[in-house]
This record gives sequence, C-alpha cells and structure tokens, in this order.
Amino acid sequence: MRSIGNCEVHVFRHRQDYSPRQATFLGDDLTTTFCFSLMASGIIVWLLMMATLKLNPLLVKGEQQVPCLFIMGDSTYDNGNNNNLLTAAKANYPPYGIDFPDGPTGRFTNGRNIADFIAELLGFDKYIEPFATVKGVEMFRGVNYASGAAGILDESGIHLGDRISLNRQLRNHKVTISHMSTLLGNNMTLTKEYLSKCIYIVGMGNNDYINNYLLPQFYPSSLLYKPEKYATILIQQYEKQLKTLYRYGARKVAVFGLGGIGCIPAELDLYGTKDSACVDSINKAVQYFDDKLIPMIDDLNSNLPNTEFIYVNSTSIEIRDPSSIGITNLLAPCCQMSSTIANGQCKYGGGACSDRASHYFWDGFHPTEIPNRVTATRAYSALLPTDVYPFDISHLALL
Repeated sequence: MRSIGNCEVHVFRHRQDYSPRQATFLGDDLTTTFCFSLMASGIIVWLLMMATLKLNPLLVKGEQQVPCLFIMGDSTYDNGNNNNLLTAAKANYPPYGIDFPDGPTGRFTNGRNIADFIAELLGFDKYIEPFATVKGVEMFRGVNYASGAAGILDESGIHLGDRISLNRQLRNHKVTISHMSTLLGNNMTLTKEYLSKCIYIVGMGNNDYINNYLLPQFYPSSLLYKPEKYATILIQQYEKQLKTLYRYGARKVAVFGLGGIGCIPAELDLYGTKDSACVDSINKAVQYFDDKLIPMIDDLNSNLPNTEFIYVNSTSIEIRDPSSIGITNLLAPCCQMSSTIANGQCKYGGGACSDRASHYFWDGFHPTEIPNRVTATRAYSALLPTDVYPFDISHLALL
C-alpha cells in the first residue's frame, strides 16, 4: 500500500477490486488505479494514475480477461431492461428464472442467458448489470443494454409496446460513456482508451423478422420487400450502427448471427410445416441476412483502424445431436404458454415442466439454459471452423 496525496492506493494482483475509496484493475505488467474522494454530492473520481492496460496473454482459468463487457441485443440477452417498460415483452415474473439464483429477473429463460455465460467464460465474478439499474463505478465492469422485442429497425416489435431498439441502446451507451468520463475527471481520451480494452457483444436481427417481417398483419415490410432486399436494408442499417459503436470507442466486437428462426415453436404454430421439421421459407429468408454478415465484418475491419469485429455463426453452433447432451424434446416449450398479446411467452404464474434439462425450448421463442450454455461456450472457444469468423471470443480477449 502507498499514499498519493490524501488517497491510499492498494495494488491487487490478478483481480478487480472496487470500494468507496479505490478501484484497481491489474494486468501482469501495468496497473490502472482510480482514487475516489467522498464529497457531499457523492463519490467523485479523481484520476491519479492511468497507464495503458496490458493484459498478460497467459491467462489463468477464472482470471478476468478483460476489464469490461458490454452487451447489446434482444431478449436473448436481456437481463432486466424491459422490467419497467410498458410492454408485453418482459420476463420478470414466474416461471421465468425458475433455475436462476435470484428468481425472475427479466431473463427470457429458466436460468442463465448467453450474456451470463459469456461473462462467466471471460472470468467475471458476477453478471453484468442492466442499464436500467447500473450505478456508479459498476459501469466500469460493463453494462447490458439488451431489450426484449428490440431490433435493428426502430419500428420492430412496436405492436408489443415499448422496447429499446439498437439505436436507443447506442444512445444509452453514450450516456454511460458520459458518466464514465465524468468519473475519470472529464477525460474522454482516457475513457475511450479504457473502452478499447473491453469486449462488446452485439446480437440483433431476430425481431426484425419475428416481430416485423413475419407479421404482415402489423408491418408492411414483407409486402414492400422481397427477402433478399429486406436483408440488404437490415445490413445497411446494422453496419451504420456498428460504425457508431466504433466511434464511441468500441474496438473488440463480437456480432452474433441469427439461428433457425423457422424452427422455433412460435413460428411452427403460426405457419405450420408440410413435410419439413421447420418452416423452410423463414429459414431461407433469414439466411439472406446471415450470408451478408461476413462481408459486413470484412468491410468494418478493412475500413475502421485498430479494431477487430468477429462474427459468431449461430447456425453452425446449433446443436446437431441434442440427445448427446440430454435434450430429447425439441419442439414443446417447457413452460405453460400465454394466450394474450404476449402469445409465445410463458403465462404469468404458470407451470413449468420438471424435466427442463431435456427440453430445448423454454417458451415459444427462447431456449432453455442448456442451449444458451452451448452457444456461449462455442462462441468463446469454437468447436468447428464455421462457428466463428475470423476467430472466437477467447482470441478477441487476448488482443
């Protein structure tokens, strides 16, 4: 321990420590130390020393590999941002969270979601807080901005009520950056240097199909555009949004593609199938979008200096033999379904199956915890060359 001015600075190796007096994140070579002084107006952060983070690539299992993790996405990643919105797209009631330690938190599954597992794999000792509740220095660990029913397009999901579209999530991130800069002595350069070491997870596009293009009774998009043209419109908007994220300071970004939307229970019930296990026309339409993601990633990496965007191929990661991990029920949702405007979600206070480990789907849209674990694990450490491009999240963390 040593003193600088009126502040005690403690150095902790291989871990992160926050308290009302100090916060330290340490790599093997350089230490970043923030010192806090309690003032009448609250905790004010004065920067005493900010060295460029240089994390040791030889990471010990369980060690936090990056200083922070930011998540932008839809209900696949939402962990509570929709709880206080006027929307049918929320999951802060039972039986959601039946297997999560804190019960129903706003996660659209029985337990942990993909964002939770990625946080674990990156060595975080607790899950990333939602933007709706994060406060103070907690934002230096990262923020989850994801929102159920949100899309790339602002209008996607509007028939369900309020939701935080990707454009709004970007604006929320700008608010976070402003707060972080204030805590770092109004130094935006140092703030962006810090953000450049963080990992960003972005998973968007599901609701631009499920709650837009595939609902012609609410949205005109499928009447105006053929599937390939619609995918082009989405990608053009998506690329602009990811460039905005880059301008805000993101340098390590993992973009998740879409999976087999035509195979989820809600779409099977709505459209039906003939001799196929899935609605092939839906999967074909979504594939136009996924096929454009790698060229988008290449374009971003070619034109934005000092950055790495990677693509996570959700279709490749989908479990080919679910029975190998104990999943035997591939079609029936585990929870009792709602028949209201939130059709496809769990009924408020409804029942849930007891054999949750054998079910692929939790409700009409979302997988149970086990497929979430598989997706996160293979995104972090690819099993097949087709799982990621050009490399996985574990390698992104080392950069």
